[in-house]
Formats: sequence, C-alpha cells, structure tokens
Amino acid sequence: MPETSPAPEQTPASERSRPQLSPQDWIAAAMSHLVNHPIDAVRVDVLAKQIGMTRGSFYWHFTDREDLLQRLLQTWRKTTTEQVIARFQNAASDPATVLRGLLELSTHGRTAAQASKVELAIREWARRDDTARAVVEEVDNQRLGYFADCFAALGHGTEESRHRAFMLYGHLLSDSLLPSDEAQRKARLAFVQGLLVPAQAG
Repeated sequence: MPETSPAPEQTPASERSRPQLSPQDWIAAAMSHLVNHPIDAVRVDVLAKQIGMTRGSFYWHFTDREDLLQRLLQTWRKTTTEQVIARFQNAASDPATVLRGLLELSTHGRTAAQASKVELAIREWARRDDTARAVVEEVDNQRLGYFADCFAALGHGTEESRHRAFMLYGHLLSDSLLPSDEAQRKARLAFVQGLLVPAQAG
C-alpha cells in the first residue's frame, strides 16, 4: 500500500532544535538505504528513524513515498548522467580526450565505488518496477547516445560509433561492478583506451 500523508503530528522539541532537512537530505538517505536493502524496505518510517526526524517532517517536502522514489530516480539521472555529460561538454575538450576521460570514471576512488553501488541497486530495482526500468532505459540511451556522438566526431560512421559506444559502456559498467585490484584495473583501462581511442585519435 502507498504511504500517504498522515494526520499532522506535533514536532518534538528536540527535533525543532535541529537544522531542518532539505528534500535532498531525504533523497540521500533513501539512496543510501537502497544500496543495502531492497526497494520495499525504503519506507518513510524507516528513513525518519534513521535520520532522527518525524514522519510529519517528511511530508513538508514530499506528497508520499512514491513522490520520494520518483525524485530519487530523477536525482540519480541528473547527477550520474546529465551533470557528467554537461561537465565534459563545458570542458570543450576534443572528442578523444572526452572518451578517455569517460573511460577513467570508474577509477575515481571512493566516489566511483559509491556510484557503482547506487547504480547496481537502482538496476536491481528496475528489474521489478516499470517506472524505475523506464528511467534506467532513458539513462542508458542518453549515455550511449553521447558516447556515439563522441566517436562520430572522431570520424567513425554511424553504425561503428554505436558499436564503439556499446563497448565503452560495457567496460564502464563491468569495471565498476566487478572486483579487481588497482593494477588489474589500470592495465585493463590502458588496453580498452588503446582499442577504442588510440593515441593517434587525439
């Protein structure tokens, strides 16, 4: 059953003395919980207890649990795809440099490790939920389209650019999800960069 807005509840004095949480705080808490639990466990009461707030404070920012989950998906898409693409576009680098930079995303330490955990959790959610599946498909298409555009800018034909984009994306996903030591990762990265974006391409 969807969680709907409860009757107004009095805010405890201890909570009134704390800094007020923003919608992003609730979304971050939900995303963190999703990494270690199935989507059914991401509930308003659980998150409220986790961050030390009342359920009532949640409904200042969200209509219901479904609203939170929708905004979680949109936040994931914005931070892991739209903002990443914008950052590379604003850097105004040549396509070969962009592609090498994209291939290096999975090597960015703790940031990459956390991003891969969230990615895996959302993809697991998408296996069971049509809304999450639709967002994941949109993200995949947006990423693949950008990668293909970069390859096309290097002079590859449309079909080959799509194939190269798929290979690059497959490497990014597998490299972020499969365990490996630093030496293995660096060697694999160098091989894939040489295969997809050889030095003469830059």
